[in-house]
Amino acid sequence: MAKTLNIYKRIELLRKQFNNLAYKKDSLLQIIGETEISEQVYNSNAIENSTLSLGETDKILLQIDLDRYISERELFEAKNLARVVEYIWTKATQEELKQNIILLLHKMLISNIRDDIAGRFRNENEWVRVGTHIACDPSQIIKNIDEMFIQYYSTPTEHIIKRIALFHLKFETIHPFVDGNGRIGRVLNNYLLIREGYVPINIQFVDRKKYYEAFDEFNTENNTAVMEEIIGKALSNSYHKRIAYLEGNPIISLNEYGKKYKISHSNLINKAKRQSINAFTEKGIWKIGDESND
Repeated sequence: MAKTLNIYKRIELLRKQFNNLAYKKDSLLQIIGETEISEQVYNSNAIENSTLSLGETDKILLQIDLDRYISERELFEAKNLARVVEYIWTKATQEELKQNIILLLHKMLISNIRDDIAGRFRNENEWVRVGTHIACDPSQIIKNIDEMFIQYYSTPTEHIIKRIALFHLKFETIHPFVDGNGRIGRVLNNYLLIREGYVPINIQFVDRKKYYEAFDEFNTENNTAVMEEIIGKALSNSYHKRIAYLEGNPIISLNEYGKKYKISHSNLINKAKRQSINAFTEKGIWKIGDESND
């Protein structure tokens, strides 16, 4: 519990620091968001076993031809998810998340991939599984979605990390769609974060093993601790990146930082992964703002 409270406290301190620095810096924040689209798309699709690399995802979104053949499905998975990621930036500030928005986002995501299932929940006899867990009966989806929303909106005093962790775990346990549940679930995390005045997060492919452990923990113990840790660290990472750019200090790799200040690179990486230093990932590389500026 103490560890969780420390995450909550750290996020609120970072949020305050970010808000103080962000005043009249909308154009810079917009650029940061735009540069993150391909990373969010790559990581979310990779978690769902897409074969696209980050570089290939970049090329697709920039409409540059790839050096190898990829399926039409993977092409649309990248393009559609990028459109959804960008769409929620504004939509989340305009409208509270409700069932109709989830359906709209799913239609955007699955169009040209599976138009027969795009924008609708599973019908009778459309059963799916989440790992070894069988998702709920299709007839119970709307009821469970309603309960998920009631739980989220009736606990405004709970910390955002706790609320989103529970919301995400419940959504993925319900698995309301035939396809696209994981991608939509991670988009919904950011919709809620933006709506509540926080920055978006990127759950990374390298954390997939722990991410799946969070679902096992929830299904067997009804515990959200692992998912809270994942979301807390992702949120810290996102704030560290934005604060570094807003402060205007040189951005260097942790490798460079370690050499410059004669600090063990492995030690820095361990601290970065724990988010106990102001490091962040960008294009898969750990970086940090160099406050010495010399």
